[in-house]
Amino acid sequence: MRLQGRVAVVTGSAQGIGKVYALRLASEGAKVVLADILDPEPAARDIRRNGGEALALMTDVSDEHSVRRLIQAATETYGRIDILVNNAAIFGTLPRRRFEDIPLAEWDQVMAVNVRGIFLCCREAVPVMKSQRGGKIINIASTTVYKGSPGFLHYVASKGAVIGLSHALARELGRYHIAVNAIAPGLTSSDALRKDPEKWQEHIESMAERRCFRREEVPEDLSGMVVFLASDDGNFITGQTIVVDGGDVMT
Repeated sequence: MRLQGRVAVVTGSAQGIGKVYALRLASEGAKVVLADILDPEPAARDIRRNGGEALALMTDVSDEHSVRRLIQAATETYGRIDILVNNAAIFGTLPRRRFEDIPLAEWDQVMAVNVRGIFLCCREAVPVMKSQRGGKIINIASTTVYKGSPGFLHYVASKGAVIGLSHALARELGRYHIAVNAIAPGLTSSDALRKDPEKWQEHIESMAERRCFRREEVPEDLSGMVVFLASDDGNFITGQTIVVDGGDVMT
């Protein structure tokens, strides 16, 4: 087990891609703190049934008090935080709109969750990692940043901010042996997308045709990179954005 004895906090982990990250980290020996605005307890029970350790905490990553409670509970329960996976984001429920039709409230909500949420989680977790002289922060970006995907300007802009934040934070935290990297997935067949097949199936199929590996991307395609970056194998990698999309975007 590559992560035996380590503690991982995974946001947006009640279902979908985040849940897959949490399950995979637990299978590698990590104690996992699952945080989500939805109830993450069922996902935590899945980990416990498989012999792992998990703590479930309902958390709004856009609210600083909620994030502070998350990090305090994680450290009080397990004594440390070695891995932070900032996965929580708004995407699947967003309607496709021309940029001039995006309501200001929707723009603000996307930025609050997708960008401020990562900032707040890092701000609270980094002091714990500094005290340990090390840690791994993995932020989830998107290949839409490289493609300029239309119809989701607020989402694309937010994920561009995630990449910039990750690069700058890596510079600030390297002296403390804290690695900060981003993963940029392609369009992934998650629970949120499957709930609205009329909206997403055409996009999923057309993207599969453009990839070198001509199939849908699934959450399990991403979890290996999360484990790699979280493990000792990724100890000398920081400030990078790694595309995992089966060969659609090539950087």
